[in-house]
Amino acid sequence: MSFLRIHPIPLTFIAGFAVVFAVNGIMMWLAIDSFSGLYSNHARDHGVAYNRVIAEQKARDGLGWKVATSWQPESQRLGLSLANADGSPLAGARVSVELVRPAERRAPVDVHLTNLGDGQFGARIDLPMRGSWDLDIAVESNGQHYAVTKRVFLQ
Repeated sequence: MSFLRIHPIPLTFIAGFAVVFAVNGIMMWLAIDSFSGLYSNHARDHGVAYNRVIAEQKARDGLGWKVATSWQPESQRLGLSLANADGSPLAGARVSVELVRPAERRAPVDVHLTNLGDGQFGARIDLPMRGSWDLDIAVESNGQHYAVTKRVFLQ
């Protein structure tokens, strides 16, 4: 009686697929565990109030304010320029800015801007990490509020 002999080629294929499945399983587990997929911890609340958010955004867009940003990597300075609908500087405005990493769970970085006059603001920022950031900008002037988020690449 002869014993069945297992050929090494099928075993090689089975071992190769086992390695691929194991690596993919580990990568899926790490991806699901490391990022919740939510930008906000209050996503449901934002969804329930969606129509109010749309109405507020239309009112802000009606102001016609323009916000321009600049980044100087050598001095790590963030610049912000505010203008009215007619292009004139938005004087007397108060601005608050937060830097948010869009793909990480990391606390936002508060940016304290200095009013340089004529609608110009600036600040030096010690970035904890280079790359893509969302600038959450809130402007208040003469009792009117305006908010915008700009995606920037800071290096």
